[in-house]
Amino acid sequence: MKTVKTQPYAIPLENVESEHCAMIVNKGLQTVTEISQLKVALNNKQAIIETDKPEIAIPNAVKTIRDLGYDVATTTQTIPVLQMTCASCAVSVESIIKFLPGVVNASVNYASAEVKVEYIPSLVTLNQMREAVQSIGYDLFLNQDNAQQETLEDVHQRKQKQLKVKTIGAILLSIPLVVIGMFFMEIPYANYIMWVLATPIVLYYGKDFFVNAWKQLKHRSANMDTLVALSTGVAYVFSIFNTLFPDYWHAKGLHAHVYFEAAGVVIAFILLGKLLEENAKGNTSSAIKKLIGLQPKTVNIVDANGNQMELPIEQVEVGMTIMVKPGEKVAVDGIVTQGSSFVDESMLSGEPVPVRKEANDKVFSGTINQKGSFQFKAEKVGTDTLLSHIIKMVQEAQGSKAPVQKLVDKIASIFVPIVIAIALLALIVWMVFGGENGFTQGLLALVTVLVIACPCALGLATPTAIMVGVGKGAEQGILIKDAESLELAKKINAIILDKTGTITKGKPTVTDSIWTEENDTLKQILVAIEKQSEHPLAEAVVQYYKEESSVVIHHIESITGKGVKAHYNGAYYFVGNKKLLVENGISISEKLEQEASKWLEAAKTVIWFANDKNALAVLTIADEIKATSKVAIETLQDMNIEVYMLTGDNTNTAKAVAEQVGITHYKGEVLPKDKADFVKELQAKGKIVAMVGDGINDSTALAQANVSIAMGKGSDIAIDVAKMTIISSDLSKIPLAIKISARTVNTIKQNLFWAFIYNIIGIPIAAGILYPINGFLLNPMIAGAAMALSSVSVVANSLRLKYFNN
Repeated sequence: MKTVKTQPYAIPLENVESEHCAMIVNKGLQTVTEISQLKVALNNKQAIIETDKPEIAIPNAVKTIRDLGYDVATTTQTIPVLQMTCASCAVSVESIIKFLPGVVNASVNYASAEVKVEYIPSLVTLNQMREAVQSIGYDLFLNQDNAQQETLEDVHQRKQKQLKVKTIGAILLSIPLVVIGMFFMEIPYANYIMWVLATPIVLYYGKDFFVNAWKQLKHRSANMDTLVALSTGVAYVFSIFNTLFPDYWHAKGLHAHVYFEAAGVVIAFILLGKLLEENAKGNTSSAIKKLIGLQPKTVNIVDANGNQMELPIEQVEVGMTIMVKPGEKVAVDGIVTQGSSFVDESMLSGEPVPVRKEANDKVFSGTINQKGSFQFKAEKVGTDTLLSHIIKMVQEAQGSKAPVQKLVDKIASIFVPIVIAIALLALIVWMVFGGENGFTQGLLALVTVLVIACPCALGLATPTAIMVGVGKGAEQGILIKDAESLELAKKINAIILDKTGTITKGKPTVTDSIWTEENDTLKQILVAIEKQSEHPLAEAVVQYYKEESSVVIHHIESITGKGVKAHYNGAYYFVGNKKLLVENGISISEKLEQEASKWLEAAKTVIWFANDKNALAVLTIADEIKATSKVAIETLQDMNIEVYMLTGDNTNTAKAVAEQVGITHYKGEVLPKDKADFVKELQAKGKIVAMVGDGINDSTALAQANVSIAMGKGSDIAIDVAKMTIISSDLSKIPLAIKISARTVNTIKQNLFWAFIYNIIGIPIAAGILYPINGFLLNPMIAGAAMALSSVSVVANSLRLKYFNN
């Protein structure tokens, strides 16, 4: 039986402000039968659904989300349709557009020859719609100016502007409302004037609270909007009753108080809080915006005849040759084919020093060319580039949940019902024990409790800190894949380092050479022999003498396990180990013998070069230790972290490297399985283990470790398995990652503490618990301001992480 493949689709959410809201959306989407799997990522404001029927699932999901009182960031456009000749043409165009994943609705008007389409910009583009329509013989007339097309960012900005207008309007009407309510209650028709001022605030500027609360009620659910709508609605209706029927209270010997100013000011404060919160939350994802901003919009393509032409980035294909001029951004990933320059890769690796690029070197999307020009062949385009992968990884990490969030989720799910229960209890207690003003005071207490309670602060405490922490890591060239590893990194007390490519550069290079008779001809012969050698170390010699030209050698004989023998210009030459020279009776000078012995003791590889009589030179090859490795290891040890080194290399080499970088615990000749077993061994002793590696052989140990860290210049498999990636492969980034983790976790704890304390103290005071002690009652207006500020303060505290320096 053929299995149908499902695909993930990210639906951008609006007004989902807390974990409780996210849970409501998640529960609602579970009723959409076409969705096979789903996840609501609060930090990224996305519902990620998997389905094999996106044309049905996405519109149904959008409808469900909107029915719950939330929204989806869509845009609606009316586009002229060309080549339609009958009503059935309109049906065909409408059907094919509706079939595209990301189209929420489409309606074709044959009379006006237009299609009105509502779609999610991040899932489908107007060009894709046009291609679909063209495939059945029609066409769409699109404005080709990309600046005119509304993007997802434009949708958010439009909503932000609308919120700003609402906030300003509510505040302008609230000012005279408060002035009359507090100082001029005795003027004629004061209550009616306040009613007139409060009505647009409550029913127009605050309309969304009531609409969303009603949608929640229909689904037997409640959220922040429910609390706001209940509190301001009760205060508003109660005030209208008291304005129209004051005699009801006068007959009972009570004054008919009105609370129009409370209802109006609470909505104004909450709108202001939302506006401040949105602005602040916009800053938490600034790392993503910076990364996306690195992608250029156009590129200069060079054709086979050397002619240049400008193309939009979307049209670049693998294999195209691209010219990069001084100061320009590299558009896609590729390999340099011509020219050379220095390229600033700091935005990807966090390393400030520009990297030299010449023929056969790799270049990456988003990096900035410095002074020279070069051409390169495109190898990875679109979503396959390193920058695109980084953006995706950062987005996924910012959308993931830290383990501490599970507790917060449980609390958030019961928070609103508990608050409503407390508010009703406060009303009942005041009615029973409050005397003649009991009902009025009880109603005021109910309103104040509903206003001051803030589930948003709880919901924002963890995700905002995670978003800023992950973003901070990305800026430093540390890719953190999920919130769990970010939270766990601060607990690391044992770290295992692979040697090759982690502590060392992972590329053998010639470190020293001594010649008995040094001349250009002999060097050229050596380079010519090594160029034809198949030995992996031969490349190191060729690179070391890359400035030397080489001669042509026609006869080379490989001697297995020993080296090579070559014939040039009537003489024989040998390149290989000492055994090769001894077997051929070649004389070795005492000076060369002493140097070679010294290098062998340091666990370096020694290569001899000789003619058929005498040894001419000895070279040493080693995998150089990275400049920052020693300091990074000392820093980790100063942080009370035990450092281990495991390598598949021989024990002598392992010992030499360990001594140079100051590691006392090391093992050589270790197999991949042994690395994973050693991780388990440390974990069995109660250690929180981090594994750092760059090769396929490290992947099993990386998967076993509590925190797995891959070197960015290593294998794709290691990077895929690891939960963190150090793009620059610089070990000094690991202590920094641990510090970012510690600072992020501390910020989460601070946020949760203040969010809990705020609600634990604020709600009882709002209910009137202090009244019997000192006669204090909290004004609903003050409660509204406190509620607005609680969310803003949590986000602001998270934003402090952005300014954390090592």
